[in-house]
Formats: sequence, C-alpha cells, structure tokens
Amino acid sequence: MTTTVAVDNKPLVLDLIEWVATRPRPYAEVMDAWRTSCPRLTIWEDAVDLGLVACVEDVVSATTAGLAFLRAERRSSTTLPARVVPDNPLRSADAAPPVP
Repeated sequence: MTTTVAVDNKPLVLDLIEWVATRPRPYAEVMDAWRTSCPRLTIWEDAVDLGLVACVEDVVSATTAGLAFLRAERRSSTTLPARVVPDNPLRSADAAPPVP
C-alpha cells in the first residue's frame, strides 16, 4: 500500500529529510540552516507536523515515515540510509543543506 503525503514545498522538505537522514543533527544546527521568518516557507514546521523528522533531546533525525517518503519521492537515490538510527553520536557539522 502506497501512502501519498500532500506537502507544500515538497522539494525543500525532501532536501531537509535527506540532510538529516545522512546523520542526526543538533537542533541548533538545523534551526540555523532551515528556519525562516517567511510564513510561506514553513519547511521545518511542515516536516515536523507531518512526522517526517523528529527532535528528541535536541537531536533532529529523519523518522521512519520520513525515510519512506524520501524513498518514494526520490527512487533513484542510492545514498539513503537503510534504517533510522536515532542514537548515532553527533559529529562535527557537515556542509549546509543544498540551496534551492
């Protein structure tokens, strides 16, 4: 059974999920990279409200639903993690997310 999720700004939400799917990120790093004051670009809020990313103990990671959504929308990608590991140790910050 395939679930379709209606997402405003889908390409940017997918970028956010993919960015945190590579490794869990500190909340402050995610906010620095993804928060916006524009009411029309609610990328972070949309991803959280839809359960595609989660913040637990100030660490943001992709959820199982987020990974499934990412795989469904970006079938050609081969770099997606096989599973979510929310307790990965945090490492130094990687490059910022792709600019749309």
